[in-house]
Formats: sequence, C-alpha cells, structure tokens
Amino acid sequence: MDTREPRLGVDFGRVIHGGVSAAGDADTVFLDGSFEEAMASPATEGVYEVLPGLIEAFGGQAWIISKCGDRIRERTLAWLDHHDFYERVGLPRENVRFCRKRPDKAWHCRELGITHMIDDRLDVHRAIREIVPYRYLFGPVPGPDWVRHVRGWADAAEISRDIPAGRRRPATRRSR
Repeated sequence: MDTREPRLGVDFGRVIHGGVSAAGDADTVFLDGSFEEAMASPATEGVYEVLPGLIEAFGGQAWIISKCGDRIRERTLAWLDHHDFYERVGLPRENVRFCRKRPDKAWHCRELGITHMIDDRLDVHRAIREIVPYRYLFGPVPGPDWVRHVRGWADAAEISRDIPAGRRRPATRRSR
C-alpha cells in the first residue's frame, strides 16, 4: 500500500492547454504561431471546471510538469499569467516544473513524490511507471492496461476517487 501523501502532476501541452481534437490533430498555434496567437490560444475544454476540484482534493499538492525548450517555457509561463491560470485553478505559481526531455519528467515525479500523473504521452507514462502508482493517459487514444485512459477533463474529474481512503485532503477555501 502506498502511504505517501497524494500529489498530483499535470502536463501542460495538450492537457491543460490546447488539447487534441477527436481526429487526433493537435493545435499548433502555441508552438508555431506568433506570441500574440499563442496567448490567445485556448485552454483545453473543461480544465477550469475540473482542475480546481482536483487540486483541492489533493490539498493543493499539485504541479504542472512540462517538457519544452526555453522559447516554449517562456510562452507557457506567459500563457499561465495571461489566462490568470494560477488564481482560476488554485495552483501555487511556484508549482511549475520544466524539463528538456519527456523521460526527465520521471526525475521531477520522484523528487516531488507525485502519486497521480495526467499526461497525454505514453512515453512519459513508461518513464514514470515504477515511480507514479496512478497514471492517466489524457486524450482520445487509449493505451495499455497499466495506464488509465481519460478522454478529457470530464473523465479526469474522477481522479480524486483514486486517492487512497484516509489520504484525501480536506477541501480548502480558495480566495478568488
């Protein structure tokens, strides 16, 4: 039995931001468009309705863990500010981590004690498989049986049910 304090990790691209269409097409404006287009690009449908409740269920113990280079890191941080993301979902500003390679997310998960991870890439889930007991493959395509498929944020709302009995954090009041 895992006795660690429940901690949530969430990918940024195609999970918090943008998302993938039912046809599997990614929104590339954030990566290839102008800075202004990137800032105007949308959050993934449902993130603002579901993620605040998950962060509360994890007692605020949640982190964005994203793979990117310097240019996209700057855009990501600017997008989070531009969309008032931290306040809207209740995530502390300092709870954002970046790495250059997807498998390096495993290092962050180990250091932070992440117990539940939402990511759209199967290679990330392979890298964290021995570290993170609850893994959620986000998006339209299901994966192998060792990772739970969540099509979108409506499915992700159920993740708090995976917090072991007695480990769920009491809800905290957030200032708006």
